[in-house]
Amino acid sequence: MKKWWDKYKYWVIGLAILSWMTIFDSNNFIDLIQLRSEVRDLKTQKNYYQTEIDKALKAEKDLFSSQNNLEQFAREKYLMKRDSEDLFIIVETPEEDQ
Repeated sequence: MKKWWDKYKYWVIGLAILSWMTIFDSNNFIDLIQLRSEVRDLKTQKNYYQTEIDKALKAEKDLFSSQNNLEQFAREKYLMKRDSEDLFIIVETPEEDQ
């Protein structure tokens, strides 16, 4: 009569290897899934930042392409003016309901 070990030894060994790979190994399946998720997130961030870099380079090219664009940017963004000009800043405050 065969012992249970002879009948199920391949299943027991396979289960032991599977549990070792899932739980105890330094390169286990759980860590592998987490690392793949992290790589996916990092690729998404890379794409986002690459598009932002492309937008910034295009804006820089447009800005420095002519003196008029540069002057308009300086006037709007940094409130710069020429010596012979006066600058009036109008700040709108929200009205409160009474």
